[in-house]
This record gives sequence, C-alpha cells and structure tokens, in this order.
Amino acid sequence: MASIGQPQSSLKRPSPAVNREGDKLIITPLGAGNEVGRSCVYMSFKGKTVLFDCGIHPAYSGMAALPYFDEIDPSTIDVLLITHFHLDHAASLPYFLEKTTFKGRVFMTHATKAIYKLLLSDYVKVSKVSVEDMLFDENDISSSMDKIEVVDFHQTMEVNDIRFWCYTAGHVLGAAMFMVDIAGVRVLYTGDYSREEDRHLRAAETPEFSPDICIIESTYGVQLHMPRQIREKLFTDVIHSTLMQGGRVLIPAFALGRAQELLLILEEYWSNHPELANFPIYYASPLARRCMAVYMASPGSLQSGLSRQLFDKWCSDKKNACVIPGYVVEGTLAKTIINEPKEVTLQNGLSAPLNMQVHYISFSAHADYAQTSTFLKELMPPNIILVHGEANEMGRLKQKLTSLFADGNTKIITPKNCQSVEMHFNSEKMAKTVGKLAEK
Repeated sequence: MASIGQPQSSLKRPSPAVNREGDKLIITPLGAGNEVGRSCVYMSFKGKTVLFDCGIHPAYSGMAALPYFDEIDPSTIDVLLITHFHLDHAASLPYFLEKTTFKGRVFMTHATKAIYKLLLSDYVKVSKVSVEDMLFDENDISSSMDKIEVVDFHQTMEVNDIRFWCYTAGHVLGAAMFMVDIAGVRVLYTGDYSREEDRHLRAAETPEFSPDICIIESTYGVQLHMPRQIREKLFTDVIHSTLMQGGRVLIPAFALGRAQELLLILEEYWSNHPELANFPIYYASPLARRCMAVYMASPGSLQSGLSRQLFDKWCSDKKNACVIPGYVVEGTLAKTIINEPKEVTLQNGLSAPLNMQVHYISFSAHADYAQTSTFLKELMPPNIILVHGEANEMGRLKQKLTSLFADGNTKIITPKNCQSVEMHFNSEKMAKTVGKLAEK
C-alpha cells in the first residue's frame, strides 16, 4: 500500500471556497458525526465532490432536522449516493434536490427508489408540524423522483471521472454500501449494514479488496447482539404472557424493514401455538395494513403517528406491554421510555403514569462489535472514519479498534459534525488489492 499522509490533527470547518490541492482528500460529516440521525457525509478529492446520504434527524423538526448544508456549496456536488430508504439517510433528499443549488446526479438502488417515494409521502402525512416547518411537500417528492437514477449492485458507473459501484448491505431491502474510486483512491461508505442473515434479507457482502478509507457506521459501538434464538424467545414470551393476562401489545416499528421480519417471527409462532388463534395481529401502518390483541404501528420512534396515538391510549394500563424492537435515537419518546420513567408527557401536553411494561428487545439490523471488528479485519483499510454513532459509543468503539489494530498503522478517526478530516495521497496512488478484482 502506498503511504498515506497523516490526517490533520486539527479538524477544520470546510468552506465553500475550499482550496482543493491536488492530493488532498477531505471528508466532512454534515450529519451523523458523533450522533445517530441526518446521515450526510461530504467528500472532495482532485476537484471532484461526492455526498453520501441525505437524511433528517428524527428527534428534531423543520430546518433543525436537516444536515448542515450551509457548510457546503451544493452546486459543487458532482454525485449524491443514497444507501437506503430510511428517513435518517434519505428524507432530506427532496429538500436538497428542490430547494438548494444542487445540480449534480443522484443515485440509489431500484428497491430504494421504489420505497423512498412511499416512505417520504407517509412522512409528510404523519409529520405533526406547522406548514412553515414542513421541509417539502408531495410535489417536491414527485419532482425528486424524476431526478433519481438507479444503479444495480456491482454495476460500475462513472460521472465526471468519479467511478463507483455498490454492494449488498443487508439492513433493509435495497440497502447498499458504496465504493467510490477517484484517481485510484478508493473510499468505502457502508451506510447502515448487517452481516447477520435473517428471514427476509441476505447478509452484507465483503468487498473483494481493501479500500484506502472506510467510512463505517458505529451505531452499536462495542455492544454485542444477543443470539437471535434468545431474542426471538424473549419477544414471543412477552407477547404471549401479555395476551394471556388480558393486555394489549404495542410494537412501534418503522413501516418497512424490521416490521416484515417481526411479522414473519409472529406468523411462525402463531402457527405453533393454536391457543393464540383468536388473538389478531394488526399491522397498523398507513403504508400497510394486515389483519392476522398485537398492534404493530409506525413510526418506531413513537414521536408521532399511529404508534404514538396507541401509546398515549394504553400506557397507563399495567396489563399492556410495549416492545421496542429496534435502535432508538436520543431525544425520542421510544428512547425515554426504555428507562421506565414514572410519568410520560402525552401528545396533548398532559402527563400520564407509565404503567405498561416496556421491553427493549433489539432486532435492529445494524452491525454489532463482533460484526464490525471482523469486517474491518477482513478489509484492513489503513484509514477508518467512524460515523452514525452516539459520542460515547463511538469513543468506546474507537478505543477497542485501536487495540485491535495496535500492530499496524491503521488510523481511526471520529469527526464531529462540520469537522473535516484531511488526508494526502500520492498523485499516482493505486489501492492495494486483495483477492480477485472482479473486473473493477
């Protein structure tokens, strides 16, 4: 591997008029820097500029939910790559395409584009914000669809001397990890990924060669997921016992992704327990309704929508249960109730006692430490940039990865939002390959 300059120890704020020296590569999180939410990472090298993801922060509303777009000049972005359809990775796209000076090209997979329109339309409907705080409307979503281009997995694209292709990321249907090649320097952006195969998704692929830089999610830090069989038993035991004592079960889940996986688990469990045959399962989302008393409702954050309405109605009855099945973001009601406060604030502003049982049983399709460390050991990138993680989790992960790679020259960096990482590459830099190149 040709040598790579030490990333600048002082993290700098980018400026729209940044001086792009030929061998200087700049990476700046505009969102998801020491936080989970509004994923958006800016990268420039040799006069070429790429933006990875374009999400919103689920705990905020209006302009406060956006990435820090004012730190860049959108008109300079050549390519915008969206890894998957979740709101924290894609929901500021209509705003960015329709209300800024961006005039580049935007790519995502076929499945991501199809589901993006459904999810964003649903987001507009259920958002309980004033008209002034709405970032975009249905017309903006439709207009953005006309500008989105689709890419197949492993299909190499080239835009303005920027080559890129994508790999299966697991996580949700259509989720992709993007490899970008500019002048022989290769950067892998994982987005959200999972190396655990489940009932409806394949595990993430491992790229066939080492990137020079890996920008990787750190959502679960050094945590390890419980074995799947144990999680499924806990999940079904809670539901079974709640129903047997005459209670209702609320499962706040985002409409597409984990909801499908949980329904498959419940369907299998119901078929093996005839005593539950008379208990219906309602998949109660504006996007999908399936009558199969268990209520699965969106959104998973409990911030608004049907899941919040049902929570407010049932939270004071000790016979009821709420099962939180996925990662929860700081600042959301779902995160608050995991700590089981005595009272909660309802949507109408009144307080109510929290008497229902709250269980956190994660089926979140994000990599845990075992998956992350194995993935990085296989790839051996000389530079690792951690994003999409709360500061404490990210700090612990950095510490553990530093020990893991102690015998090498691996650099592990955890920039905050709007802090730039600068690296220098030789002009003739070529990435060292491992395994077959697969026609790249």
